[in-house]
Amino acid sequence: MQTAELEASLNHFSPTVRGQALASLLAAGGSFPAPQEIFNLHSHTFFSFNAYGYSPSALAWLARQRGFLAIGIVDFDVLDGVEEFLTACDLVGVRGTASMETRVYVPEFSTREINSPGEPGVFYYMGVGFTRRDPPPEAAPILTDMRRRAENRNRAMLQRLNDYLQTPANAFAAVDYARDVLPLTPAGSATERHILVAYDRAGQKFADPAQFWAEKLSLPREQIQAQLGDAAKFHNTLRGKLMKRGGAGYAQPGPDTFPLLDDVNRLIIACGALPCATWLDGLSAAEQAEEELLTLLIAKGAAAINIIPDRNWNIADPVQRQVKVEKLYEVVALAQKLDLPIVVGTEMNAPGQKLVDDFDAPALAPVRQAFVDGAYFLYGHTVLQRALGLGYQSDWAKAHLPSRAARNAFYTRAGRLIPPGEAGLSRVMHTDPQADPETLLQKFS
Repeated sequence: MQTAELEASLNHFSPTVRGQALASLLAAGGSFPAPQEIFNLHSHTFFSFNAYGYSPSALAWLARQRGFLAIGIVDFDVLDGVEEFLTACDLVGVRGTASMETRVYVPEFSTREINSPGEPGVFYYMGVGFTRRDPPPEAAPILTDMRRRAENRNRAMLQRLNDYLQTPANAFAAVDYARDVLPLTPAGSATERHILVAYDRAGQKFADPAQFWAEKLSLPREQIQAQLGDAAKFHNTLRGKLMKRGGAGYAQPGPDTFPLLDDVNRLIIACGALPCATWLDGLSAAEQAEEELLTLLIAKGAAAINIIPDRNWNIADPVQRQVKVEKLYEVVALAQKLDLPIVVGTEMNAPGQKLVDDFDAPALAPVRQAFVDGAYFLYGHTVLQRALGLGYQSDWAKAHLPSRAARNAFYTRAGRLIPPGEAGLSRVMHTDPQADPETLLQKFS
């Protein structure tokens, strides 16, 4: 096979095919660029939805080809890609981290919008630094429940949309979850994005899709016609008009729609990972009281914060841009004050999103080092947890590094010193797990 064919095979739904393709690419040899301090620690994979169809193995390969310092996957409500991804990162020689994103309900903020627009109490939330796909038995039911809730929400939305989209002549072929949505995923973990693809395909069966969607979305036919060749724009229009607040498929969530924050934290901590706050743009009611929110989250176990920088500075309107950049600087300063390492990335779960942030942008200069430190921190935790069980949540860390500030500094140094790939992992595995932090780090200096 040619390189292009092998790279395409990295995104095959068969794990065997993906593994063989990566092995063949590595066996072919070739040179890679020297790693630069660029990274993306928030890349969704096709186990939830990646706009480019990337698998965990494909993301690891892409990162090595592009000279990334680190790459991190994040999937919604599943850990299916964790072990494949970390193994692929070992093989290609790039720092890898694995995380999970979900939505939780925060009773203490039930009257305030946090970062899910129009949904008080609902919080996009993460766990970062996972090393295995299977939780321990005592926490496994929590992950099962999260997946069940997600599927129930999807099926209910599908029913509402099918009911709305029926034409008087019943010409619209209803989208079926098992037939039309689940085959778009490798492991049955569908999201709103997969449902969008299914409805886009269903609409294409009409003789005049633009006219059908114009009527159903209450938009000019010319606008729809112009978007039909641009999946990113058209899917955003579909999502906004049908799935978001006010749309036919939308249902206002309540306290029982999403799992409780405390339950998800129990899952994350049981897995040896780190509960991680997320931040949108500083403009919601809760994010205008960010210190209050973060203080609550820290008390419940949060140990890091996730930011998507690009949507907070790469904005055409200069007034809006100035406001959001200032909010970005404020939240970074607050995170540092509260000893919360910062995890950043671009998501890659919608067409048009970047593969990696523009870290050379002047707007990011004041916060770039904080982002770099966060990448080293998360990798340091990940490699020590994988090799020796000495990650951030370990008894060893609690005994030797009782303060969050000391723990953050240690794992950041470890992430800088421990080389990526199989050689670095092996060196850690042959280190004395009873060593004190300074002695352990000296082995890699």
